[in-house]
Amino acid sequence: MYVCVCKAVTDNQVVRAIDQGACTRRQLMQCTGAGGVCGKCTQSIKSLLDERVCRQRTMQQA
Repeated sequence: MYVCVCKAVTDNQVVRAIDQGACTRRQLMQCTGAGGVCGKCTQSIKSLLDERVCRQRTMQQA
């Protein structure tokens, strides 16, 4: 699913960037280009980031 229509960035691309070490919205914008044009996708990007980081922390604690 497209997260950023302006730059044609999908949720899979955002998740892949997080898995490769991006841990802030700024880093995700630099990696994917998402969030740099109109800004409408920033909340979706933040949600994906929060969800993925939380999941990674949970896996590390187990």
